[in-house]
Amino acid sequence: MIRNGASMRDFHLPGRSATFSTTGMCATSHPLAAKAALDILSRGGNAMDAAIAGAVLLGICEPQMTGIGGDCFVLYNKPGSDTIHALNGSGRAPAAASAEALRAAGHATVPLHSAHAVTIPTAIDAFCHLSDAHGKLGLDALLAPAIHYAETGVPVAPRVARDWPQAGQCLQGHGVTHYSNAGAPLRTGDIFRSPRQAEVLRRIAKDGRDAFYTGEVAEDMLACLNSLGGVHTAQDFAKAACTPTGPVSGDYKGTELVEHPPNGQGTIAILILNILSHFDIAAMDPMGAERLHIEAEATKLAYDARNRFIADPDHMAKLDHLLAPETAAKLAALIDPARAMPAAAPLTEAVHRDTIYITVVDRDRMAVSLIYSIFHGFGSGIASEKFGILMQNRGAGFTLEQGHPNELAGGKRPMHTIIPGMLRENGAVRMPFGVMGGAYQACGHARFVTNQRDFGMDVQTAIDAPRAFACEGELRVERGYPEAVRAALADKGHKVVIPDEAIGGAQAILIRPDGVLEGGSDPRKDGCALGY
Repeated sequence: MIRNGASMRDFHLPGRSATFSTTGMCATSHPLAAKAALDILSRGGNAMDAAIAGAVLLGICEPQMTGIGGDCFVLYNKPGSDTIHALNGSGRAPAAASAEALRAAGHATVPLHSAHAVTIPTAIDAFCHLSDAHGKLGLDALLAPAIHYAETGVPVAPRVARDWPQAGQCLQGHGVTHYSNAGAPLRTGDIFRSPRQAEVLRRIAKDGRDAFYTGEVAEDMLACLNSLGGVHTAQDFAKAACTPTGPVSGDYKGTELVEHPPNGQGTIAILILNILSHFDIAAMDPMGAERLHIEAEATKLAYDARNRFIADPDHMAKLDHLLAPETAAKLAALIDPARAMPAAAPLTEAVHRDTIYITVVDRDRMAVSLIYSIFHGFGSGIASEKFGILMQNRGAGFTLEQGHPNELAGGKRPMHTIIPGMLRENGAVRMPFGVMGGAYQACGHARFVTNQRDFGMDVQTAIDAPRAFACEGELRVERGYPEAVRAALADKGHKVVIPDEAIGGAQAILIRPDGVLEGGSDPRKDGCALGY
């Protein structure tokens, strides 16, 4: 059972309490976006309205993480219903895209910061669809906060400022013009403005998705991409469309983890939990080497399956296999409790960490779990000349391996790392949540569930708890673990490193049976949970 909020904090030490309210709540990675979402709720908007408003604003607050040139995935329920719906707002490769052409040009992977890595951004189509189908207030109200802050500016927050110098190295051409201070990264407290994006949002508010995918705005993006060798066409942009779909789910000790289906990696979070269910995780020390070792081994096995099978759902045939109990049982049997196995076969495509997540619950207990990204820091580094639209590089999520289900091809969606999550108990929606961090996200979802289900952690404690991630031949262990744990893991054969940056970030809202909302927000980010 998910633990209600009796705090596990030691108030002698620095930390963060959970946030409690009864009417509505937002948890996300920047305070201005959380406040904007609450303002929408207080004006009579619903959770979908608030999530869209906050998400679009996050593209101004955290431009290295996301923006209108990106993609999104969404899970949500309707008021009074515990049925969870999914929406795929990820973009497709242009029709003329070709893995064979890139291989012939000497590329082994899709070049990260090239027009070839730019898939058609589909978040805007998704937001317009969701506003029309499930919102109350209309796009003009929802985009007003982002328009305001794009024009007047947002002070750069500490985490954003920390990311800017390294992420900003990819900025090129008009990307430098729009996303730097004459070539220098913005620093904490500097004001970031994007008045030309404000104009784009104004047009979308007035004329809907066509204002972005056709006409002058689309022509601006096309001119930029085509000048850099991109094969994108006006038809590619005009045809961009989100896809309503159904979620996938799995049970872990009475808690149902609900995930977006492929082309995202949510299925892998379920697979990790299915593997962990074969071990008595609850009997282990939550901060001990034994738990970290078993989790790392399960992650290696599950990510190996991800790297071989996850792709555009129209091009993969192994979904049932990945979710099957017997698959997890066979994989669990491969784990040696005393010895680390080799790393999963590396991806030929790139994975990275830059993402925003927002969740909102309203007075009618509609819950929205929304994740929105441009992939790498500042995406491709390519921005359009007139409007400064920063283009994602999600096409780098494809492989160029011939015959692979995730091989780059025209009109195809790449494997995505970003995944929104929800938890249900006894059939009732209990918690929308997300764990940011690129490739880490599937592992992060599984750990978040086990923190609560196996160790009784409340929402905020489950988020705060230190993390580890088996990735690219290393076991990356945050500084929150004792040195003795790192030594014990090394003795089991892991190549243990302390990562330069904290691993990911997370936000969550628990809908308690007594009607109270309990929000958690990750101190690894600049954001917060706010309620009223």
